[in-house]
Amino acid sequence: MTDHSESRCENCIIRELNALKALKKEELKQISDSKVSRTIKKGEAIFREGEQLNGVFCVRNGVSKLSKISENGKDQIVKIATKGEVMGQRSLIAEEATNLSAVALNDMEVCYIPKSNITQTLTDNPAFVAAILKHMAQELKQADDLIVNMAQKSVSQRIAEVLLYLEKNFGCDEAGYFNLILSRADIAAVVGTATELCIRTLAKMKKQQLIATKGKRIRILNKEGLVQLQNGGNF
Repeated sequence: MTDHSESRCENCIIRELNALKALKKEELKQISDSKVSRTIKKGEAIFREGEQLNGVFCVRNGVSKLSKISENGKDQIVKIATKGEVMGQRSLIAEEATNLSAVALNDMEVCYIPKSNITQTLTDNPAFVAAILKHMAQELKQADDLIVNMAQKSVSQRIAEVLLYLEKNFGCDEAGYFNLILSRADIAAVVGTATELCIRTLAKMKKQQLIATKGKRIRILNKEGLVQLQNGGNF
């Protein structure tokens, strides 16, 4: 990790995407004076499951996967964190070791904000507390949705949903391939299935001309067909 200091928190537009927008100017200045900006290389861990965090991480650029190791040793991706996300706040507020790992999916820039600045602001700023509670409630809803999807949707439905999510949230390059490249193992970890079954399902989608692939890269050929498959229809 390489430390560097670039933008100030009070001038950073990223804060408009998370709970930091509820902070007062002087609070943002205090955080900016104490934060450390870091460059995280693709594949590097920002933190590991079971680690005691002494601060939170705000994503300035790049994408990371938040995952948990199941009892059978498999990696389950529960969230993909992008620009503007604040990671580690639940563990910090609960004063518990983190129950997830965060690993960079591409080169990232993150800002590390020490615990002392966050806890003091929680005491002094009720609007900041409300913003964090709202964010945590949204994450609980996402966790509920994930549980329902895992229990009630087929692997094909879940993979179709992930592909549509990647196109919508990360866009495509000039050739139509997703800007964010996930390995087959990562896609399998997102939907909660074996890598081999994920590969076979993608191959079937390719044969049905729903998608095209080039190495790890994927592009959607028939969006309507994927939506139909996501909703439980046959294709």
